[in-house]
Amino acid sequence: MIPEDLHYSEEHEWVRLEGDVAIVGITDFAQDQLGDIVYVQLPAVGETLSAGSVVGELESTKSVSDVFSPLDGDVVARNDALDSSPEVINGDPYGEGWLFKVRVSAEDATEGLLTSQQYAAITSA
Repeated sequence: MIPEDLHYSEEHEWVRLEGDVAIVGITDFAQDQLGDIVYVQLPAVGETLSAGSVVGELESTKSVSDVFSPLDGDVVARNDALDSSPEVINGDPYGEGWLFKVRVSAEDATEGLLTSQQYAAITSA
C-alpha cells in the first residue's frame, strides 16, 4: 500500500510536507528490497541539503544503500531513535521509521516529485 498523501522520489524516498517542514523517509518498497536494516547514517541537524544529493546511508543484512535528499533545505531534525533501533524502518517506514526533517525554502519544493500513482507505476514495472 502506497500512501496517497505523500510525495515520492525515484530513489524511493517519501516526503510529507507539514507547512515549511518536510519529513523524509524511505518507502515500504525500499525497505523490503533492502531487507533487515542494521545501521543508519543520517545528515546532521543544521546541514544544508541539495535535491538529488547523497545525504546518508542505510546498511542492511543484504547491502548498503545511499539515502538521497528529495529536496533542497536545511535539516531541522533527525530520527535519533534509529541509531539504536534501525529496524524500526522495516516495521513502520511511513511512521516511526522516518529519517530526517528538512525546512524547505521554496514554496514549490515538491514540484519535481512523484505522486503515489506515478510511484506505484515505477515500482510495479
